[in-house]
Amino acid sequence: MSFTDWLKGREQKARGAADKRAVPDGIWSKCAVCGHIIFQKEILSNYHVCPECGHHFALAPYERISMLLDDGSFTAIDEDLRPQDPLEFDGRKPYRQSLNNAIETTGQREAIVTGFGRIDSHRVAFGVMDFAFIAGSMGSVVGEKVTRLFEAAMAEQTPVITVAGSGGARMQEGMLSLMQMAKTAAAVERHNQAGLLYISIFTNPTSGGVLASFASLADILIAEPKAFVGFAGPRVIEQTLNETLPKGFQTSASMLEHGMIDMIVARSALKNTTAQLIASLGYKERSVV
Repeated sequence: MSFTDWLKGREQKARGAADKRAVPDGIWSKCAVCGHIIFQKEILSNYHVCPECGHHFALAPYERISMLLDDGSFTAIDEDLRPQDPLEFDGRKPYRQSLNNAIETTGQREAIVTGFGRIDSHRVAFGVMDFAFIAGSMGSVVGEKVTRLFEAAMAEQTPVITVAGSGGARMQEGMLSLMQMAKTAAAVERHNQAGLLYISIFTNPTSGGVLASFASLADILIAEPKAFVGFAGPRVIEQTLNETLPKGFQTSASMLEHGMIDMIVARSALKNTTAQLIASLGYKERSVV
């Protein structure tokens, strides 16, 4: 073995050892994109965004609420709704087991939290999805909560803000899941016919039935930087079309370039941007009788 080969071997072992180093919980985090080791306090002060490469870390629903809404203004609705197992689905893992695991892991009853709050003193109906809950998939309860959110917004004459992050429909519920696309789309249309504002924010990833229904039907479509936005994954598309997709085809930058979304906004600017949109589009808070 030459000295060069020996040296390369030492370097590879060193890299492997570095990759396997444990990162203490609550002190340091490792960026999944660039591998940069970041002090946890630095992530928190930077809106959960990697200071090295700009990667936006995933957020839990109430972390998102604390960033976008005025402090202490959020009140959840429909918290009692909980998914069932109508088909008694039993695949690689029983659906009921998947639900119980997701509830235990996230502390939520479903993949969306809905309610009312304020953005820069403007009262809004607000819904935020949780990708950690079965990939943010839309089943019967998610569709029902979204529909009720728009109906409640119409009753109070308020704008709706949704934050999407989803892998699509929840196929363990079969046709019941797919029907939520039509159900939520109809609710958005009724809200639109009432002349009320709807702003949708895409996070990484936003895909499948959620993108194909309520998430993409807003008056204003905003995406976070580098978010994956697309109905199907690139591998499925390539296998279907038998073509290689362009680099960055389903990123938020590509969506903006091709006119699917209206703007890309960094997480640190989302609250101010949303508040400015509400104000500039003529929304004035109305009293509820």
